[in-house]
Amino acid sequence: MRCETLSSLAGGRLVSPSAERNKDAIASVLKKVLPHQGLVLEISSGTGQHVVHFAREMPYLTWQPSERDEESLQSIVHWVAAEGQTNIRAALRLDVTEQPWPVSSAAAVICLNMIHIAPWAAGQALIRGARATLSFGGTLFLYGPFRRNGQHTSPSNEAFDRQLQSQNPEWGVRNLEEVARFAKAHGFGAPEIHEMPANNLSIAFHKI
Repeated sequence: MRCETLSSLAGGRLVSPSAERNKDAIASVLKKVLPHQGLVLEISSGTGQHVVHFAREMPYLTWQPSERDEESLQSIVHWVAAEGQTNIRAALRLDVTEQPWPVSSAAAVICLNMIHIAPWAAGQALIRGARATLSFGGTLFLYGPFRRNGQHTSPSNEAFDRQLQSQNPEWGVRNLEEVARFAKAHGFGAPEIHEMPANNLSIAFHKI
């Protein structure tokens, strides 16, 4: 479910303005927290802009995009075809709540801008699925707006939270501490927190 207007390019590629703006900043953090070999499973890959950028920036990793809706899956296919990277696998249909996932193991699981545009049950399913998929030391990486100690970190995030909840009362900006508690209860260590532009955070959890 999207909260921004997408445009389109020739060849069926959808374009997210926010993905275009944040892809470099996110890639710079991923280079620090991801392993230097193995498979990275991206949950909720959206348009496909992120995965092709990350695959280009980190060619030593194999990338597995996934989505649950057909329009996004087709956009990912078109982005991968247009960019021509050989370290990206064919996109998979994946709903985090339908477990086990179609990927049995991965070195890392990344998920950008999903858990606030979904019920918290989907966020919990993401963490449980990542635990089942990752090996010891594997990384679960989240990106997006979060509350800190129950408080919004900016007026814009507070307004965004109201917008989300007006669309669906089960959506909303999550408390980082609640996410960290649930992750800890499901086999992950303390969060590694990176401040990001536009009042977002990158969060890395490592399976222990």
